[in-house]
Amino acid sequence: MRLIYRLLVLCLALGAALPSQAEQLRGLYQVREPVSGQQAEERAAALQRAFDTLLLRLTGDAEAGKRQAVAALREDPQQLISKYGYEGEHIVVEFDPGTTERSLRRAGVSLWGTNRPTLLAWWLNERVEGTQLLGDGQDSAAPLRAAAQHRGLPLRLPLADLSEQLMATPNAFGANSRQALGDASERYDADVLLAVLARETDSAWQAQWRVWLDDEERDGKAEAETLEALADAVLLAVSQYLAPRYVVAPGAASDITLEIIGADVARFAELDRLLEPFGGSLLRVESDRLVYRVNASPEQLRAQLSLARLQEVPDDEPPLDANQPMGEHGGETGESTSAPEAAEAGTVLRFRW
Repeated sequence: MRLIYRLLVLCLALGAALPSQAEQLRGLYQVREPVSGQQAEERAAALQRAFDTLLLRLTGDAEAGKRQAVAALREDPQQLISKYGYEGEHIVVEFDPGTTERSLRRAGVSLWGTNRPTLLAWWLNERVEGTQLLGDGQDSAAPLRAAAQHRGLPLRLPLADLSEQLMATPNAFGANSRQALGDASERYDADVLLAVLARETDSAWQAQWRVWLDDEERDGKAEAETLEALADAVLLAVSQYLAPRYVVAPGAASDITLEIIGADVARFAELDRLLEPFGGSLLRVESDRLVYRVNASPEQLRAQLSLARLQEVPDDEPPLDANQPMGEHGGETGESTSAPEAAEAGTVLRFRW
C-alpha cells in the first residue's frame, strides 16, 4: 500500500492533473500593500497590513484576527515571512506557506485551501461618456485583476467581443441579470458568476453586484473613491460570501470515510489538492476506487468536491469495503501490504466522476 501511494505521489510530481474548473490559486501567500516610504515604522505597519490581508484570504472571516493567539502572530508577522521587497510604492511580502498554515492552525483558525472556485466576472462600467464591459486582455480591467489577486480569488473575464458588448447594457445587469448573462456565461464554464454594474459619479464610484453559486444568490452594494478601491471592496465581499462553504469552522468537523469511484492517477493528483484542507488520508486503492479518511463537515466536503464536478453516489449502490485487504485488483506491489486501519464507524460519503 505504501508503494502504491508513493507511485501516485510520483505521478503527481510529474505533473499529472485533472482538468477541472476549480483552480489552484497561485500567489496565495504573496501580498502587495501600498506604502508611503521605507522607514522602519512604515515597514512594520505595512507588514501587519499584509498579515491582515492574508488572514482574510485564508479564512474569509473578519473576526479571525481577534483571537489572542492570532493577535500575537500579527504583532510579529516577520516570523511567518520568507522575504519582502519594494516595487514602486508597494511592499511585496512573501509569507512561508508551511509556517503560516501551522501557526494559524495552532491558533485555532480554520483555513481555506489553494483550490478555489473560478469566478467569472461580468463588470460593466458606466460613465458619462458611455459604458464599457471589462474584458480579458484589456488594460482597463487591471484594477479588477489586481483586486482578485489581493482577495485570493481565481478570476476569469469574458472576451468582451461584439456580441457580448451588445448584450451588456445596464438593463442586463438588473434584477434578472442571471437570465440575461446565463447563456453568455456557458462558454466559460466557471464555478461562480458575478455581475457588477459600476457607476461613476462626481466624486466617487458606486456598484451594485450579484453573485451566484449553484442555486444560491447574494447581492450587495459598494462605494469607493476610486475604481481600484471599488473593485477591492466588491471582491472582498464576494470572498467573504464564498469562504464559509469551504472553510470548516472549529467544532463543525467530524471523521468521514470518503469513497471516490472512477479515479485514475491524474484524478488522484487533483483529489490530493482538493482534500488538503480536510487532512485527507488515503486508506486504500481498489481498482478505480480511492478511499480516504477526512475531517470535515458533510456540507463543506460536498461543496469542495463539486469543484471537481464529482457527483454524489446514491446510498443504495453497494459500497466498497474500506477494511478489505488488498486483493487481486491491487496487483503486485513488490512489498507486503497489510490491511489499513479499520475506518471508524460514522459518516460515509461516496462520489463518482
